[in-house]
Amino acid sequence: MASYRTRETFFRPDEPFAREQSALPADIHNGLQLLLAREGGACVFLPIRSMQYQAVIDREEVVFVDAAGGYAHQDGEGGRLIRIAWRTAGGSRDSLTEPVPCEIIYYFPDLKEIQWRLVGETRAAFRLMLDRQRGRPGGPSAPTIERRIIPFRRR
Repeated sequence: MASYRTRETFFRPDEPFAREQSALPADIHNGLQLLLAREGGACVFLPIRSMQYQAVIDREEVVFVDAAGGYAHQDGEGGRLIRIAWRTAGGSRDSLTEPVPCEIIYYFPDLKEIQWRLVGETRAAFRLMLDRQRGRPGGPSAPTIERRIIPFRRR
């Protein structure tokens, strides 16, 4: 099957609006890491169509961008603004069924409800993607994905 490369640019606002310590449910963390391992790249894009969001998953964090808005330009570069990030705290777990400590970083106000919805909708989205991968002859055939995250200066 033909392969292709997708390149996306994302802007991380320079100052988070808020941070909170939390924990990702084990099934979400394990599923996202499984997606990443199956695709074999440095990151995976996961569309969360029910919310018009996109998750960008790598080993250290998952960032969420609003696919329907939040586009920015800076220094001749255009890209989507990161709205929320889940940054895992690292460390080891005694069991694969234990929640994974993480920091939730909000880059804009009034995103608490969005955050709660993202937990459930991310679970549904990665399960759908894993099911689709199982049905592909020859395994995964996703594009090679390259992402850049650039600091964004608010004016």
